[in-house]
Amino acid sequence: MRTAYLEGRSIAALARDHGVSRGAIRTAVADLLPEHTAAAPGAPAPELPIALDMPGKVADFLRTAELEPAERAALDQGITVRRGQGYTLRVGAVPAVHRALLARCQPLDGTPAIPSQRKARRECENRATALVPGTQP
Repeated sequence: MRTAYLEGRSIAALARDHGVSRGAIRTAVADLLPEHTAAAPGAPAPELPIALDMPGKVADFLRTAELEPAERAALDQGITVRRGQGYTLRVGAVPAVHRALLARCQPLDGTPAIPSQRKARRECENRATALVPGTQP
């Protein structure tokens, strides 16, 4: 069965041929599956992406800022949700990217920022604090 999998047979085809479930085949060839790489003992678990709603004023500010490629990709792949007169950008990314985006929004707390932008940044920070572990208010 392992040889057939290595030759390119699908898990579903092997399950049909042997009269067992796909899960049984996956268990038999688990060490051959590319997504099941062995992690080092004691290594931290990988961060999973989470979705965070970002106010449109914050998203507009970030689009004009100098961003890292991962941050830019997260913004570009965000889903726009219309909200009354404005919009919300639903950004799906790992917590580290969300923390970096929040750090880039710090200039909105300064005096030249428009009050509605400051409020939008605080709202975004509150949402991130609730959802993203390790984010400090």
